[in-house]
Amino acid sequence: MSVVLVVNSGSSSFKYQLIDMDAEAVLAAGLVERIGQAVGESSHTVYFRGDGAAPAVTDATYRRELPIPDHTAGFRVMLDAFAEHGPSLADRAPIAVGHRVVHGGARFFEPTLVTPLVEINIDELSVLAPLHNPGALQGIRAAKAAFPDLPHVAVFDTAFHQTLPPAAYTYAIDQELATAHRIRRYGFHGTSHKFVSEAAAAFVGRPLAETKQIVFHLGNGASVTAVDGGRSVDTSMGLTPLQGLVMGTRSGDIDPAVLFHLARRAGMSIDDLDELLNKRSGLLGLAGASDMRDITAGVERGDAAATLAFEVYLHRLRSYAGSYLAVLGGADIISFTAGVGENAPAVRAGALSTLGFAGIEIDPERNEERGRGIRVISTDASSVTVLVVPTDEEMEIARQTLSVTV
Repeated sequence: MSVVLVVNSGSSSFKYQLIDMDAEAVLAAGLVERIGQAVGESSHTVYFRGDGAAPAVTDATYRRELPIPDHTAGFRVMLDAFAEHGPSLADRAPIAVGHRVVHGGARFFEPTLVTPLVEINIDELSVLAPLHNPGALQGIRAAKAAFPDLPHVAVFDTAFHQTLPPAAYTYAIDQELATAHRIRRYGFHGTSHKFVSEAAAAFVGRPLAETKQIVFHLGNGASVTAVDGGRSVDTSMGLTPLQGLVMGTRSGDIDPAVLFHLARRAGMSIDDLDELLNKRSGLLGLAGASDMRDITAGVERGDAAATLAFEVYLHRLRSYAGSYLAVLGGADIISFTAGVGENAPAVRAGALSTLGFAGIEIDPERNEERGRGIRVISTDASSVTVLVVPTDEEMEIARQTLSVTV
């Protein structure tokens, strides 16, 4: 059995999944959080699937509260959960550990075995992702201490977008300054965009290399990518995850001169502006709520702020959809994924409502249907197949990890 442990680590928490790659089935998953606080928390879920001869047993989740001073202690809590509740890591021993790392800059364009030099590079790239890379590095080092004899693989969110052409990733500013400070579009959510575009092509029965796709990853953070033949050729996020679509708390695209104006007229500092655009903007800034469910509920009861927020959100989606149809020269597949993309029919319908000129037709009944797997929401007459594709970033990380270590 080929088993991979996937770790997604932040500064004060980490998630994990133990995955049987032969069956591509999750054996267990957990979350260790509030690391460094007075009382930490952990949850560990075991997935009992049966052996084929007996029916599957209901999944079980186990929770603990205890001090977790650092990531190393967090991994001991995780190991204790496996030992006490299963599955046994002796019987389901991982052959590798895969780590999600947000920013790989222009240096990392594929899954990479973690070496001391790679750790140095991840640390050095923290200047481009100060909220993400340091936590990932803490997780890597704690995992290496817990599993010193296993290969550890870093899978970068930015890697899928390293195929962007220069015209797409270059900002029109002084190039000496841009080069000196590594200012360019990098893009994010790459593991999700890769997983979804490959799953969509397989679902419609077409070779990935022969497809032109637009993938909307819509969660609290949101991005859209144009995928041509399996390669990212344009994407909405930029140097950081702030650029592009309207998000839960992030502004997305904005005239840079707004910042100069606020600095001069409102006396706002760099840190003030950073907090404004990343934490007090987007849906939250427009309507006081960052969750799309709250926004759509507000629309239904006639709330003016929620209605405006929803319309601004959709306007940005349509703008990017039209742009990427032009970039690709048309599309074969449009997919929606992540929390909002998978669960908000009104968002999907609204995002594509003006694209009838391109032969795109949403079937209202199909769009309203709920389901777990991939499903078609376009009409049979639509010239573009529109799908809802549940994303699985952990599975994609596990696949990429296995590709390096086997």
